[in-house]
Amino acid sequence: MGESAVKKKRAYSCGLEASLAIIGGKWKCLILWGIGQDARRFGELKRVVAGISEKMLIQELKEMELDGIVKRKDFHEIPPRVEYSLTPFGTELREVLQPLCEWGTKHMKRIGNLPTQKDVA
Repeated sequence: MGESAVKKKRAYSCGLEASLAIIGGKWKCLILWGIGQDARRFGELKRVVAGISEKMLIQELKEMELDGIVKRKDFHEIPPRVEYSLTPFGTELREVLQPLCEWGTKHMKRIGNLPTQKDVA
């Protein structure tokens, strides 16, 4: 495994910082949510996670696999078939995100009306 593929160990100052290191960024929570309880193929995930580029989805899935929240299963078939599913660690994380999703749904209209950085500048 190349040096770039190995994540450097890091000490975190609090649990929130450690959590955000795993789910931070625009796409990881959406990918995690998109995989859900069932295994998903790459094309399915690309459709479920609206707006993500193929390159970004590949990159995020690799990171999520290294972080131990996603498992990649290669079926060694022609045409190639690969499925992604959540590990027990990923399933636990998804369960923790459920209340956050509910909060976002409850307040979606209000959040949608908040000014963006472009509006403020």
